[in-house]
Parts: sequence; C-alpha cells; structure tokens
Amino acid sequence: MKSRISLALCLCAALWLSACDAFLDVNRNPNFPEDASPSAKLPSIISNGLQQQAALSVLSSAHFTQQIAGRTVGNALDQFFLSPPANPFNDTYFRAASNIPPMIERATREQAWFYVGAGKVLMAALLFHLTDLHGNIPYSEAFRGAENFTPKYDSQESIYNAMDKLLDEAIVEFGKTQPASAPAFNASADILFGGNVQRWIRFAYGLKARQWNHLTKKSTYNPQRVLEAIDRATNANADDAQVTFSSAQVTLTNVWAYQRANAIARTFGRYFINMLDGTTLGFRDPRYIAICPDTNRSKGAVNGSGQPTSPVGLTSAGASDFYGRYNLTTPITSTVAAPAAGTAPAVEGWYSRTVGVQLILTNAEMRFVEAEAAFRSNNRDRAYTAFRAGITAHMDKLGVPVADRNAYLASVAVPQSAAALTLANIMQQKYIAMFLHHETWVDMRRYDYSPDIYRNFAPPTTPNMQLMGAFPRRFLPSTAELLYNRNNAYSEVDPAGVADATWIVTPMWWDKP
Repeated sequence: MKSRISLALCLCAALWLSACDAFLDVNRNPNFPEDASPSAKLPSIISNGLQQQAALSVLSSAHFTQQIAGRTVGNALDQFFLSPPANPFNDTYFRAASNIPPMIERATREQAWFYVGAGKVLMAALLFHLTDLHGNIPYSEAFRGAENFTPKYDSQESIYNAMDKLLDEAIVEFGKTQPASAPAFNASADILFGGNVQRWIRFAYGLKARQWNHLTKKSTYNPQRVLEAIDRATNANADDAQVTFSSAQVTLTNVWAYQRANAIARTFGRYFINMLDGTTLGFRDPRYIAICPDTNRSKGAVNGSGQPTSPVGLTSAGASDFYGRYNLTTPITSTVAAPAAGTAPAVEGWYSRTVGVQLILTNAEMRFVEAEAAFRSNNRDRAYTAFRAGITAHMDKLGVPVADRNAYLASVAVPQSAAALTLANIMQQKYIAMFLHHETWVDMRRYDYSPDIYRNFAPPTTPNMQLMGAFPRRFLPSTAELLYNRNNAYSEVDPAGVADATWIVTPMWWDKP
C-alpha cells in the first residue's frame, strides 16, 4: 500500500514539474534564443560595435580636431566644456563586446574557428578604440555579468598588450580549417568582409600597425615593427574595413545621412575647409566638391564662433551644409523653400550619403601610417611612395576624376620629391583623408596639436579658461561608470570622489614619454 502511494506521489510530482516547465516556457521567445548561433551574433557585434566609433567622432572628437564646428556661438564641444559621456562605454561593453565571449564560447564548441577569429579581432578593435578615448578601462574583470558589476580598471599599457595578443590569436584561428558541420562563414553573417578570411587577417595586421604607430612618444616605439605589420595589412581600397548601409530607411541609413539630421547643429570647421580650398596648401583640392558639394557657400565656421553670417554654412532648407545642396538650379539663398520632408539633397556629400559607408580601417590610412613609420626609420623613398599612394587611395575612394587627381599630385600642395617630404606633409594629408575618423584625434594628440605639423592650427574662439590653453587629451569616465562602478571610475579621476574637469587635458600612457 505504501509503495502504491509513493508511486502515485512520484507520478503527480513528475506531472506537476512537467506542467511547471511548460508554463515557464511561455517566457522564452524562440525567435531570440539564449544561446544563439555565432552566425546570428556576428552581424550585430559588427554593426553596433564599429558604427559607434564613427558616430562618436562627429559628436565630439571632430570638434577638437576642427574638422567639424558648431553652428551656434559658444558650442560646448568647440570650446572644450566636456561632460562625462554615456555612449562610448555603453555601446562598447553592453551593445557589442558583451556578446563576443559567448559567441567565441559557442563557436569553439562547434569548431567554427573563423567566428572565434572574428570575435577576437572585433574585441581588439573595440577596446583599442575605447582605451584611446579614456585611458585605463576594465578588461581583466569585465564581461562577467552578475558575478562582477564593478570591474577594476586595467592600465592602458596592459590593454594594448592584451589586445595585441588577441590579434595574434585571431590570426592563428583564421589559419585553421573549419569542419563542414560548423556554421558557414559567409556574407550573410560576415557583413564586414563577406566571409573573406584573408581580408580579416589584413584587418588584424592593420590594427596592429595602427596601434603600434601610436607609440611615437615612447622609447619602445619601433617603426620597423610598424612596417612589418603594414606589409601584411590592408593594401587596396577593395579591402577597406567599412560598415555599409543598405537602404534609405532611417534604421539602416548612414549615421550622418540627411534623414537622421544628426549633424543639423554642425557644419564644417573653417580649418578643415581651408585645407581643401587652397587657403592653407596653396591649391584647390578636388575632394572639396565631393566632401562638401556646396563649395560656393560652404566656408565652414571658426570653432567656437558659431556661424559669422547667415546663410554661410546653411543649406536652403536651413539644414547644415554637411549634408550637401538641396537645389542645383535655383540660386541658394535663405529664402529658397525647404524641400519636402524626407527629400534628399540634390547632391549629397560623400560622407553624408544616405546609402553610404562608415570607414573603419582603410588602404588610405595604412599608406599614411606606412609613410610616417618609413619617414621615422629614415627610409625617405618608401615614405614618399606611400605618401602619394595615400592621397591617391583616398581620392579614388571618393571618385575624384583621374585628371583632377593627377593635377593635385603635381601641384604645390604636394612635395615633388622624397627629399622635400616632411612629417607635416604626411600628417596634413592624413588629416584630410581621415575626415570624421577617430584616429585624427589620436594623431593630433601625438603631435600636441602643433601648428608646426598642422599648419595654422589655433585654439578655438573663447576656449574653456579652466584648461589654461590646453587641448583635450581624453574623455571623463562614462556616466554609467560613475553611477554603477563609482569607486573604480572615480579613482581614475580623483580619489576624493570629485570629477576634476581638468582631467580631460591629462595625457594618457601613449601620449607621454
């Protein structure tokens, strides 16, 4: 009798547990599996992770380099009044990088080695970018979820070493053979390189070359090491790492397309325009019309001054000239009617095209890195060849006619021999080719914003007097870190727990001897 009762109770318990499991299943969405395939995770890691690098430049660092200026007097970014930012940490750790360890874990189980490699390259790209913004950041204790919401901050030097090691490991992974049972590494999953493993390897070496070249102020800087990585890095425009936008929809268009109006309060910096219109370099650059189609009116603004007179820097619709011209036949005046909502400019700027790209690492950039490293190693011939190749690569990217390109290369804007080449020549041309790219701010910090390198560069109008004439060197810790990882975040700025606004002019590890 007792055995029958026990058996009945066991059956009831089993049925109850089964019913309980079935009931709890209603909270699981089969369309969003908790352990998604690497092929499902990789596209969002690429788009969410790499896109924010481009967005951050226009929203902040391009103001420091004066490629972009505010259209109103006293723009806070122009004048270096900075607040703790939210997006860099959130977009890097929460939207993108936090998905990399679980992707690598499952890819390892499935022997999907190319996904393992891609994950490690992307982690390096994301954290290299973040540490170049903030300095010390969490890594060794990061990505543990609920196990640790307050990870310690690792030194920037250790971040550089760890990310470089990840790139080495990634290159090994790409050299393996995936079994047929592994998820296919193809264009639907790899939206960066279409499943081309060799392009991933060249991207990895390009990141190495870029980061090693940041160390020009350190005694350990080795230009030959940079050149060795360059020899294996991206070497053609067709191999450029870029996030491509696929259609004219707000959710899919270029971050800076007219439909989004993200640059509505901004225009070109006068310093940048002067680099293109012949004021600084003595010859009108054919890229001017590609970057800024309304060249007759777009003269840019002096950073911090706002627009000196209307309608300079504005389109007929009152929108920023960053987007291009709205009307090619009617003379552009402040009285021309605005286009219908959602109507594209008649001519879009190359960087603000609706269906455009966000450049991550390009052939043009690599050629200028090569030119600088070769120049520093006293190989003038290689430096000069790479320098001209960098200009050519960028002009070809923007669709400049060959005749116009060749005329520029033969002009006074470009030294005509290896003996005449200077570091200033290299960095000025790189400044143009790296428009809206975060690496421009790295370069200007490495060269201390020097007008000897960046000809005629000057502080903005009425800069933040609290900084005593200094330029920004880093961001403050993010708002999320100051709230939820308070002790570690504030220890970076002020052990007393007060965020010192002058922290932004403090050089980070690679920015000092």
